[in-house]
Amino acid sequence: MSDRASDRTSREPSDPGDIGRRVALQRERLGLTREEAASLAGMAPGYLAYLEEHPASPSGPALLRLAAALETSVDWLRGGGTGRPPGRGVPAHHPELRELDPDECRAHLSTHGVGRVAVTTSEGPAIVPLNYQVVDDEIVFRTAPDATPAAAVGHEVAFEVDHVDEAFRRGWSVLVVGPARAAGEEEAARLADLTPYGPWAGGERDLWVIIRPERITGRRIHTGG
Repeated sequence: MSDRASDRTSREPSDPGDIGRRVALQRERLGLTREEAASLAGMAPGYLAYLEEHPASPSGPALLRLAAALETSVDWLRGGGTGRPPGRGVPAHHPELRELDPDECRAHLSTHGVGRVAVTTSEGPAIVPLNYQVVDDEIVFRTAPDATPAAAVGHEVAFEVDHVDEAFRRGWSVLVVGPARAAGEEEAARLADLTPYGPWAGGERDLWVIIRPERITGRRIHTGG
């Protein structure tokens, strides 16, 4: 590969679709309609709509005009700063925090596979991330008998799952509270059949823990994007 081609490749975004998300976010921050932003950038509103809704890689001149119209930089539109820890950016335009109803909470729980369980150990409170699955409306995870998550057995615990959309500055979280118990031998075998993949941490983790939700709540930060 030539130096010119290599340099061109290094400047291209790893995920062109993120450009549209960032364009929509910045336009929303400025309170501009698509028509207003397109006019400022000297492009057709239809093209801007396509750019915001589909993966695309606009030309350099188009990005320059768009960055100027949106009072930002080409580097930011291309994804500069994506390595920054989540939550460090400014809030979205007119964010709205609302409660999720139980059905929405359950729907969100079923979309993820990593959550956090809060337990009390001999050394004090602990919050541990782990792989989980929803089976028969209960939270199920595997651990080792001597591992921290095993402290959940026989106690009321809290289990939390969340999702952060950094580009749009929005997200949601779900909290489940309820008693945890160890699965019996037959029940553990059934769960093993239903969950063919193992925990990311690896190792021998033969203790199946089941949390029965008695209280489930959630919140969502919504934006116009």
